[in-house]
Amino acid sequence: MDEDSADVVYDEVPRVEVTAAAAGLLRRLREMHGPLMFHQSGGCCDGSAPMCYPAGEFRTGGSDVLLAELDVAGVEEPVTFWMSRSQYEVWSHTRLIVDVVEGRGSGFSLEAPEGVRFLIRSLVVGA
Repeated sequence: MDEDSADVVYDEVPRVEVTAAAAGLLRRLREMHGPLMFHQSGGCCDGSAPMCYPAGEFRTGGSDVLLAELDVAGVEEPVTFWMSRSQYEVWSHTRLIVDVVEGRGSGFSLEAPEGVRFLIRSLVVGA
């Protein structure tokens, strides 16, 4: 990850949080794959879902924003949550809630073989 060239956005109100179901899946994925990260690209289809990767596997840079370093109980290190800058401009007034549902998502995200997929639920903040 290239955190020096990416913006970091932290507010008093958490920009990103995880549900209990998502936290449970993250604990399992951490055991299998080591430290984790999310990236939300904002592309079409599965590109609009948060993708979970081994930390550092997805290269971030100036076109990405670090929204959160998620503390997940049972996971040793924070799980970073990145978003493409163009997507952040559209979603800048929302709180993102990472959840998990049954069904296959993208084959690139670590949860794909588990028969579930991460998804984002959102709430408008500051309105």
